[in-house]
Amino acid sequence: MVASLRLPSLTSLLFPATTRYPAALRRSLCLRNRPASGFATAPSGTASPETKSEVGRLPRSDQAVTPRSQDFNAWYLDVIASAELADYGPVRGTMVIRPYGYAIWEAIQDYLNVKFKETGHSNMYFPQFIPYSFIEKEASHVEGFSPELALVTVGGGNELEEKLVVRPTSETIVNHMFTQWIHSYRDLPLMINQWANVTRWEMRTKPFIRTLEFLWQEGHTAHATPEEAEKEAKQMIEIYTRFAFEETAIPVIAGRKSKMETFAGADTTYTIEAMMGDRKALQAGTSHHLGQNFSRAFGTQFQDENGERQHVWQTSWAVSTRFVGGIIMTHGDDTGLMLPPKIAPIQVVIVPIWKKDSEKTEVLNAASSVKEVLQTAGVRVKLDDTTERTAGWKFNFWEMKGVPIRIEIGPRDVSNNSVVVSRRDIPGKAGKVFGISMEPSTLVAYVKEKLDEIQSSLLEKAISFRDSNIVDVNSYEELKAAISSGKWARGPWSASDSDEQRVKEETGATIRCFPFEQTLGNKTCLMTGNPAEEVAIFAKSY
Repeated sequence: MVASLRLPSLTSLLFPATTRYPAALRRSLCLRNRPASGFATAPSGTASPETKSEVGRLPRSDQAVTPRSQDFNAWYLDVIASAELADYGPVRGTMVIRPYGYAIWEAIQDYLNVKFKETGHSNMYFPQFIPYSFIEKEASHVEGFSPELALVTVGGGNELEEKLVVRPTSETIVNHMFTQWIHSYRDLPLMINQWANVTRWEMRTKPFIRTLEFLWQEGHTAHATPEEAEKEAKQMIEIYTRFAFEETAIPVIAGRKSKMETFAGADTTYTIEAMMGDRKALQAGTSHHLGQNFSRAFGTQFQDENGERQHVWQTSWAVSTRFVGGIIMTHGDDTGLMLPPKIAPIQVVIVPIWKKDSEKTEVLNAASSVKEVLQTAGVRVKLDDTTERTAGWKFNFWEMKGVPIRIEIGPRDVSNNSVVVSRRDIPGKAGKVFGISMEPSTLVAYVKEKLDEIQSSLLEKAISFRDSNIVDVNSYEELKAAISSGKWARGPWSASDSDEQRVKEETGATIRCFPFEQTLGNKTCLMTGNPAEEVAIFAKSY
């Protein structure tokens, strides 16, 4: 059965078929020095008008990556293109995640899957089509998501009796099923996770950061008491925080969202906020204490130990492929991508170098031996033994791909039974060390030590950048000055929702979170002058 997708009338108005991508978004998404190629097109007569408007020849991409300091957005798109992380899909606002980009997502999955299972969660899968009536059951939920919904109204050539929502999130369908599975306190807690795709009809898209469709994991749990649900919500945001610091070297700030920024349908939302290279904030992961909002809407109840019927207390939590964008924008430089070793699909690339045919065999044999030694030791390593490109081209290419360590082997190195090691995070001669022994135990120990150093160095650099760009403020004027200079503002806050909206309208900044780590002592709200119990962080964001 083939189902056609019809969008709500509001979305149709927001996305006219004649709309084109901005020029910056039509940048080349192919390899440097490779011939241009066209977009993959739909069969004749099937492409939508917006798809047809984008079909054409991709320009060459043999120019250098746009300097980050010159145009951050252009640099970001150049890196995604040159590093072969993603390409644009034929439907406006979608992307195709290429193997190198997907390998980063797989590394995220590998880490989190272990943590989820260690904390008692099981993976499962829910359908992506959800009856519209489910969405309507929770009032704040439908209000929050309505502008972003994609709806299926025709299936098999016939109008559907009830329109279907293409999954924007799964709280509603999860509760429908929980209601059938939960009967007694013995069925609790129920803790599941799914890896899935999500569709949200965004007006302004950016690869990995905000797309019409994206990949994520979403966890859902049901508990007998609010205390258990609260503990779960905080446990999951802590897992995300550790992942950000330890695996991606991104020093996020964990905290609680304001009432205005809380997830539609949640009592409380916890978040991890990351500072990107342009000093904008990125919401990198969230965990929601849903209270009984969805369980009351769907009648999800259990019989407690006293024989009384009670509504369950719930949580939901998620991170998505947005994290890939966060890694790019946190660590990348003018050369391109810079990947933390723990998340890098390739940790070491070996580039053999020879000038004469008589040197080729011994150099390649040595390079293959080094690859086998490192691979056996658990290092993710690639041998670039291609002959179509020069060694210099390969150096530039793998630097742009963000590989943490490059090993160079030439005839002289073979004679000396040694290699040359270059670090991606330290440019030029300063990051290059000669004469590292090929002896397996020595080489493995050295490479692993350097990978650890790079991981730590990237985190330390990101922490320094973050901390130097957060300004403590005590008045609204100071807040405005900090935001106008492109920095984050941190100050005491106890003002109203209308005051928070005023800040957003006048500065473009929002409350990113009330950090878990709070300063002690009496505080005075920067907006009203009234006593304040917490400081909040304000920033412009993606």
